[in-house]
Amino acid sequence: MARPEAGDLALIGAGVQARSHLEALAAVRPLRRVRVYSPSTAADLQRWAGTWLDVPVEVMPSAAAALEGADLVCTVTSASAPVVAGRDLAPGAHVNAVGASVRGARELDSAAVARCAVFVDSRESAAAESTDLLAPLEEGLIGPYHVRAELGEVLLGRHPGRGDDQEITLYKSLGMAAQDVVAGFAAARAARESGLGVHVAFPAS
Repeated sequence: MARPEAGDLALIGAGVQARSHLEALAAVRPLRRVRVYSPSTAADLQRWAGTWLDVPVEVMPSAAAALEGADLVCTVTSASAPVVAGRDLAPGAHVNAVGASVRGARELDSAAVARCAVFVDSRESAAAESTDLLAPLEEGLIGPYHVRAELGEVLLGRHPGRGDDQEITLYKSLGMAAQDVVAGFAAARAARESGLGVHVAFPAS
């Protein structure tokens, strides 16, 4: 859903999820710039990225400063109140909203969600659990059909994803067991094909 040339990354949050998402994005995108905002752990992420990924990371004083001009955004916080404001999202950006995975927690304000073309891992889960989406719905800023599609529909070619270069896209992730299972099988297959790892036989039950 991100534009092909996207490479200016803003990380909002700097914990374990931020590290794994930075690793993933560095593997699939030529990152031109990485900025991180976190009240407490941004410097730790900066040092880790410089050592293990050879990716320079700039520590920013606010979420707004990190988001300025960014065309890739990952929100990976444990925030209970919004940390990303709609006015700070750049036209054409793609947002992966990964934190706030339980009802009552939020990372995005209502204006941010209203500006975005929204995609989810599961419509059912999003409708039941995502306050990021439920709050603007209750406020009347979005309608019941604001979610464009599930991620699986995009991956299967049933929905085109991004509409144009100026559209702001949002993937709201709540996490699904099915995704974890598929990722596990993919990792195991890649390890076998590369001759890595140790095979452990479990006794039949």
